[in-house]
Amino acid sequence: MTHFDLFNLPPSVDLDVKALEDLHRKLSLESHPDRLASGADARARRLAAEKSASLNEAIKVLKDPVRRAFYVLELKGVKLDTEQAAAKLKMPLEFLEEIMERREALEAAKAGRKLEAAQSMGKEIHAALTQSLSLAQDALRKDDVAKASLALGRVRYYARFLEEVDAFEEELSS
Repeated sequence: MTHFDLFNLPPSVDLDVKALEDLHRKLSLESHPDRLASGADARARRLAAEKSASLNEAIKVLKDPVRRAFYVLELKGVKLDTEQAAAKLKMPLEFLEEIMERREALEAAKAGRKLEAAQSMGKEIHAALTQSLSLAQDALRKDDVAKASLALGRVRYYARFLEEVDAFEEELSS
């Protein structure tokens, strides 16, 4: 059973997140283990707990557009959320060179403790991530798995870059 199946939704990168959250709340209340009568058997309590956990995991994935796109791609047979799978994806050399140059610039900003420079790079990378996510979503709508895979491969690199910027900001603020 997929995350979409739990909510009786078709797999898609397009979701009404507010409606999804409302449905999650309703289903969670219906299936919460605490709603079982105190005399419920252990199997019924275990099943209710499992369903509740499944709903919670599903909502985490489906309400986040990036995680949802990776999940839809996974349902189409490509799982990019592992290092091994991502390594098999042949990213264009010019993209890899560009990301390496950006990482070197970020390292220089970190070494010089230049927060504004790192934040500026982060804004550029965030815009690139948003653009790549949009390309991936469009490709997934058209069932173009190869194009979606490349676009989401870029998203992975950009997300890691942004994690480094966030960690640098946190380091300087503590």
